[in-house]
Amino acid sequence: MSTLRTVFRREPVLIIAALAALISCFLIPPDDHYLEYIDWRTLALLYCLMVAVSGLRRALLFTHMAHTLCSTASSVRVMGFVLVGLCFFSSMLMTNDVALITFVPFAVAVMILAGRKRELIWIVVLQTVAANLGSMLTPMGNPQNLYLYSFYDLSFRDFISATLPVWALSGILLILACVLLPGGKITTDLGEAPGLDRRLLALYLGIFGICLLCVLRILSWPVMLAAVIAVLLFLDRKTLLKADFMLLLTFVAFFVFSGNLARLDFADTLLRKVLEGREYWTSLLTSQVISNVPAALLLSGFTRQSHALLLGVNVGGLGTPVASLASLISLKLYSRSSGAATGRYLLVFTAVNVLFLILLSAVVFLAQP
Repeated sequence: MSTLRTVFRREPVLIIAALAALISCFLIPPDDHYLEYIDWRTLALLYCLMVAVSGLRRALLFTHMAHTLCSTASSVRVMGFVLVGLCFFSSMLMTNDVALITFVPFAVAVMILAGRKRELIWIVVLQTVAANLGSMLTPMGNPQNLYLYSFYDLSFRDFISATLPVWALSGILLILACVLLPGGKITTDLGEAPGLDRRLLALYLGIFGICLLCVLRILSWPVMLAAVIAVLLFLDRKTLLKADFMLLLTFVAFFVFSGNLARLDFADTLLRKVLEGREYWTSLLTSQVISNVPAALLLSGFTRQSHALLLGVNVGGLGTPVASLASLISLKLYSRSSGAATGRYLLVFTAVNVLFLILLSAVVFLAQP
């Protein structure tokens, strides 16, 4: 029982998805159609992108970038702009969770070193919002984007046209939020920036480029996967196991569950009726309860309104702490810092997320034909 509790605490979404898939298997016994449920392109892209980003982190690219930019900050406000901006822009390429894993600990260290713990909560909360909203712009920004991009067979241009207006507005709102930080001078001695591992940097920029060619549909996913595995087998074998395999298994479980659900006539009819004309709001509210990645996987099979669903699960990453699992990463990282005020953090987190959720949803509502 103790082991089960530990596993559930570490991977609650995977356990719930696996149980849902298992129950659905009793309703629709396994057959040849099960293999058709799996979106192999999404899984291959997710794996290769995770490997590429892991390699770039090992090359110290992101740490070097953060160190260099923060060394030039002269005030708390400028530091806030830098730390929040890093999450907003980097999440478009390295995913929202990796952006937070990389830059939240850096923010905690810098602000504590500067003796500005009071502003730390505001900055970490804004970093979390920035990573969740900044990642919406591109297909590789987060797992639900990559899946919906593949599932609906969207072109890169079509995808960007759907997300760009809300992404741009999000950036403006984050700038206004950062302006609220005090303008007082800040003094930090970060020392010399860590040196880049240029061999690893060149290798994983190349692998990231291969992934990007697949995202743009210039390369097929089997060619991309074969190329990445072949390169790493020869040059950096240990990185092959650096992907988040629990996330990949979660996707597989949800593919099975949603695929079986679609074959149940009453469930298919009910979900299509619920979603019709309410794709944005249904996906947004569903995200608040089960988080936005499962919401995208669950609802996509019952509507062809890709843009509304795409915006719903991305804006739906705001709100409750579980709306985006990346938000839980920030909470965990902050709560481990010296003198953490977790209760105050949750209050600020909720207030900021709800405000952004209302403002962005109001714009989406007014923009609807």
